[in-house]
Amino acid sequence: MEVQGRIKLIGDTQTFGNNGFRKREVVVTTEEQYPQHLMIEFVQDKTDLLNNYQVGQQVKVSINLRGREWVNPQGETKYFNSIQGWRIETLQQEQADQNMPPIPPADAFEPANNLNEEDHDDLPF
Repeated sequence: MEVQGRIKLIGDTQTFGNNGFRKREVVVTTEEQYPQHLMIEFVQDKTDLLNNYQVGQQVKVSINLRGREWVNPQGETKYFNSIQGWRIETLQQEQADQNMPPIPPADAFEPANNLNEEDHDDLPF
């Protein structure tokens, strides 16, 4: 899956436990009718992918949805979801426009002046 939007916040890398587990969070705001602020976490070596990005950049993030089950000390089962990023790339307007042919300006075409109404026209309308 992919998420596109503008970077709102980039967190610092956090390290947990004795095993050196690393996590870094980024908040991406989607640009749609009802924008969403999505917190996406990058873990372990993927935390370094965020080093070259800044707040305000438009990005496309490849993500995986993760779900976990946890039983608390009282025996109640709880469920948690997370969004985990594994790739991030800059989105540039020029890049999106490369696939579209250029639109000529309105004044690029001049009306034809050499029309002869007596010429045969085989169009049915």
